[in-house]
Amino acid sequence: MTARKIVTVCYYAALREAAGRSAEALESAAVTAADLYDEVAAMHAFPFDRSGLSVVVNDTIVSWSQEVKAGDTVVFLAPFAGG
Repeated sequence: MTARKIVTVCYYAALREAAGRSAEALESAAVTAADLYDEVAAMHAFPFDRSGLSVVVNDTIVSWSQEVKAGDTVVFLAPFAGG
């Protein structure tokens, strides 16, 4: 059984709109960033597949296989356009 931990998840742009908030502390059993995204995507009905997103853990862009630890801050970034 995987231990549950508290992580902070931050959302921007379209993900913030879908989640209805910019950040939240979550208790999660996720082992990787991919696992965590799957949890929050199901919770908030995100319309985005991971393949089009980036993930940041503790201010560093990482791969989806990055381990998520208690106390981490994780940001999921949807593609965005700007000028």
